[in-house]
Amino acid sequence: MWDNLMHLDVSVWEKIVRTIAVYAVLAVLVRLAGKRDLAQLNAFDLVVVLLLSNVVQNAVIGPDNSLLGGVIGASVLIGINAGVVRAARRNDEVSRLLEGTPTTLAFDGAWDSNALRKEGLRQADVEAALRRQSANSVAETQRVTIEPGGAIIATLREDLQSATQGDIARLEAKLDALLSR
Repeated sequence: MWDNLMHLDVSVWEKIVRTIAVYAVLAVLVRLAGKRDLAQLNAFDLVVVLLLSNVVQNAVIGPDNSLLGGVIGASVLIGINAGVVRAARRNDEVSRLLEGTPTTLAFDGAWDSNALRKEGLRQADVEAALRRQSANSVAETQRVTIEPGGAIIATLREDLQSATQGDIARLEAKLDALLSR
């Protein structure tokens, strides 16, 4: 039994190369698929992710079903991902290449329909994200962006932004000065 668990049907180097190649191809495909897929995983996207893992399994492990082969593949995946994440954190150019840059979906209260189409987003979905960020409509925003990780960020018009504690402290100081006259 022990021999069956530890016997590799392909070499360690082949297993490493297969795993790195599949990781690279999947990373490129996810990057090309756009930001929406990362932010708003719907039922159909979940089905694709589940099936994708099964589709690429044989490409990673080859004809090898040993325990040791699986451990090597998993270790290489975790290692290469850790290296990519660290490289992206250390270098802004690498980060932009791997993760992308924010895309402006609306500016000065008006939608950019080309940007919405490019990112594969429905206006209704973005409007729902706006409401979660205290904007009732795009007209109340200065800018709406989708970040590389898929988060939708709304910047409210200045006249609609909430007061900060610093704003309140300045107003109190002005009131105190006026009242002390």
